[in-house]
Amino acid sequence: MALNRLDLNLLHVFDTIYREGSLTRAAKALHLTQPAVSHSLSRLREHFNDPLFTRQGNQMVPTPLARRFLESMRPGLTQIQSAVNQFHAFDPATHRKTYSLGLRDVLESTFLPRLMERLDGYPELEIVSQRIPRRDMETQLAAGKLDFAVDVLLPVSNQTSHELLRRDRLVVLARREHPLIRNGLNMADYLAAKHVLVSSRTEGPGIEDFELSRLGVRRNIRLRCQHYFAACRVVEDTNLLLTMPETYARIIAERSGIEIMDPPADLPALDVHLYWHKPYEKEPALVWFRDQLKAVS
Repeated sequence: MALNRLDLNLLHVFDTIYREGSLTRAAKALHLTQPAVSHSLSRLREHFNDPLFTRQGNQMVPTPLARRFLESMRPGLTQIQSAVNQFHAFDPATHRKTYSLGLRDVLESTFLPRLMERLDGYPELEIVSQRIPRRDMETQLAAGKLDFAVDVLLPVSNQTSHELLRRDRLVVLARREHPLIRNGLNMADYLAAKHVLVSSRTEGPGIEDFELSRLGVRRNIRLRCQHYFAACRVVEDTNLLLTMPETYARIIAERSGIEIMDPPADLPALDVHLYWHKPYEKEPALVWFRDQLKAVS
């Protein structure tokens, strides 16, 4: 397995097949034909005397040897790519590039409209937004499946960099004819009302409930659902209250019969952070896109 008999370009092909899990998607990412990628894989298989990837349904699944090799090879390949990229300027007006962005429901609604408006003059750029489990975020960033993720403050390793984008305060939403709107919202009225809680979990408190618990009070949750848009539709047609981030609340309120009120207590703000894989942070295309995300936050 002498290195001088292995074309280093094949390592890039190997890494892309591993990341994409498909020869077709790898070919698209590499701007090569599928036969060219298949030929490169054949050369790698011959070199390592191992299948490296086996087909299971529509996925190319790495063998144990491929997994071990990737763990050893990827840090070095990343360093080589970063070193080369530092000498190549990125022109977003002419370069064709797909950016993968990890966003959750409410953040899609607040980030994507302004981001796409800002990128309107760059027709060669494509944005892919996807929701990933938080436990997989660092793995996806390290594998190159995600370029960036935007989420609340999360515990991460020293291989993942992050930066505060904005602080989003919590507000309370009610239908326009709700009796509580006339006199303002006090704590007694807030606790007497019934509430909607938006969470991807099936049980447990929301961020606002931690502060209420600290104050020694508890609210009445009537409905627990997964998405703020659905919760706002419910609030518009009932006397339920919804506590949610202000940025998205104002977008909803512009297009509905909903009023925004200040909460009856100082609730903790949501810190929204931008995450990226630290070894990639000097790549010009990613530096440029990171600046765009910061500009629309």
